[in-house]
Parts: sequence; structure tokens; C-alpha cells
Amino acid sequence: MVTSRSLLLVLAALLTLVGCAKKNAPAAGGARAGATAQVQPVEVTTVVRRDLVEMQNVIGSLAANESASIRPEISGLIREIRFSEGQRVKKGDLLVKLDDSELRAQLAQSEARHELAHLNLARAENLRQTQSNTQADVDRSRSEFAAAVADLDLLKVRLARTEIRAPFDGAAESRALSPGDYVNPLSVLTILADLSRMKIEFQVPERFLGKVGVGSKFVVLSRNDDSAARATERVEGEVYFVSSTIDRATRSSQVKGYLAKVPERLRPGMFANVELVLSVKKDALTVTEGAILTTPRGAQIIAVRDQGADKVADFVSVKLGLRSRGLVEIEPIAPAKLDDNQSVVASGVGALILFPGAKLEPRPQKEQFRVGGGN
Repeated sequence: MVTSRSLLLVLAALLTLVGCAKKNAPAAGGARAGATAQVQPVEVTTVVRRDLVEMQNVIGSLAANESASIRPEISGLIREIRFSEGQRVKKGDLLVKLDDSELRAQLAQSEARHELAHLNLARAENLRQTQSNTQADVDRSRSEFAAAVADLDLLKVRLARTEIRAPFDGAAESRALSPGDYVNPLSVLTILADLSRMKIEFQVPERFLGKVGVGSKFVVLSRNDDSAARATERVEGEVYFVSSTIDRATRSSQVKGYLAKVPERLRPGMFANVELVLSVKKDALTVTEGAILTTPRGAQIIAVRDQGADKVADFVSVKLGLRSRGLVEIEPIAPAKLDDNQSVVASGVGALILFPGAKLEPRPQKEQFRVGGGN
């Protein structure tokens, strides 16, 4: 049985617990109020309207504007080489001279025949005027003279081919032949490269070909090794050729373009990174990628609104569009609105503990994290 003393002890314990709970209740409420009033420091950027460029990154191979393997048109012995390896030559400059002694002897013989045929033709025509010969004799003399002229012209052409000249301005590459070597039309004397401007060749996936055509712009990224910071230089170019066929193995098509103002360190055969412009979205409303908050209800950004003397968080649902170089095209979902230069939380939105109406302390975004000139 429970005694009266035991009941008194139990009641006293209960009263003590109730008193402690009441004593601690105001303190807990004050803590919650302090948490609600806490201000969260955030880095902010602005929503900006700008032209947004859709890019496709591909790998290209550089090539000379023109490149030709210099070969002789006839067989013969090399008598003289007139160029040095690496030398820049002009169109028409003599590069290699073949031995022409036999051809010159044949030319002298042909000139003699030509002179005789000319005299015979003149004599036949004079005799024809006095009816001292037949028309057949005149026709035969004319034919012999024409054949002599043709033989003379042929030898002059063959003699000219003993001189191998530059077909265009360019730089001569190395050579493996020397004076005294015997060459034929298959022998490569040197390679001549025109570096006045440079081409680049690359492959574009078939799904992007509808946005690529003659006149499309691109940028080649060139690493400047002379700089201590190894900065990347951007060399602009323009497409001049798009293949009409697609490679079945790679499902891509060949595209070629010219580069403008090519740095001397770039050489034909080098690989290069190419940023190909597919389209340009004019006057797009953009924000940095770091400002996008992904939620089960879709993408949102946290706008910084004025509420009296305070800055508070306003969650705005948006549709995402084109992405380019750390920027994203956004479109606010009605009834929400976003004005140009609206301040938004710049980064870390997924890690910050924020909620609608939370008080904010806006701070400029760090310089190293800014994208596209945003603040």
C-alpha cells in the first residue's frame, strides 16, 4: 500500500518539474526570435541584359593557306639549287635549275629547220605568183613551216621546264636532294607553304550543322608561352567551307575556315581549340550559373528586395535558356518579375540557409568569381 508520505513526495517532484518548465519557456521563445532576426551576409550580382552567344567547342588542325610539293615536270640532272631551307621566296623565283645542254642543242637544230622552212615557204609563194609551181608545192611548204614552228615552240617549253620556279609566295621547307642528283616527275624537291594567312580544319557534329554555314564566326584559343602568366590569346576566324556530306563513322561534317592576324608561333599541323559560334541571342536576360537554385519545383533565383530599411530574400521561379561561359538565360515565371540590374544572391545558394523573407546583408561578389562583367 502507498503511504501518505510517499504521495507527498511524488506531488512535490511534479510541482518542481512544472516550475522548471515555466521558468525555461520565455528563454526558448527569445532564442527563436533571435534566430528569426539574424541577418545573413550574402554576395550579390545583378541581372543583366546582353547578347548571349551559343558556342560549340571542337578541336581543329591548322594548315597553311597554300601548300605545294615542288616537283620537276621533266627528268634530268640537278645542276643548281637557288634556295635555302626555310627561305621565303616570291612567286616566279627560280628554285632549281636542271641540266639543259641537250635541249639547247636540240633547240639550235630546230631553229635551223625553222629558218629553212621559212625560206622554202617564201620561195614557193614567189614561184606561185609566176605560175612556176603548183598549189600543192605551196601547201607542202606551208605545212613544213608550221611543223617547224611547232617543234621550235615545243623545245622552248621543254627548255623552260628545266627551271623550277615558285608557284606562289611562301616559305621553302627542307630538301633532301643536292646538285648532281637525277630527278624525275615523282621526285619532291621541297615543299612550299604560303603562311600569309592560315586555315583551320575541324569536324562539327551533325546536330549542329544547321547552325553553321559560310561566314560563321569562330575563335581559336592560342596559348601565349612567352607570357609569364601563360595567357590565352583569342584569334578570330571565319568559315569559308562546309562539306555537303557527313562521315558515317563520326556522324560529323568537315568545316574549314580562315584565320585573321595569325601569331607567328602558330604552325601548320598544330592542333588548336576552336570556339564555334552557332547562334547569338540578342538582348537576353542573364545571370551567373552560381545564382541558380535547383529545387523539386524547378529553377529559382534569390532576388534581394527592399522591405522597409531591410534587405530580404525573395525566391523567384525562372525558366532556363541558353548557357554560355558561366552565364544562363533566364525568364521569370508569371506573376514574378525581374528588372534589369536586379540584385540577386550570386553564389552558394544551395548551401546558404535562406528562406523567403530572410534578412540579408548584401556584399559585392569577389572579383575572382565574377562572370561576364557582372557586379
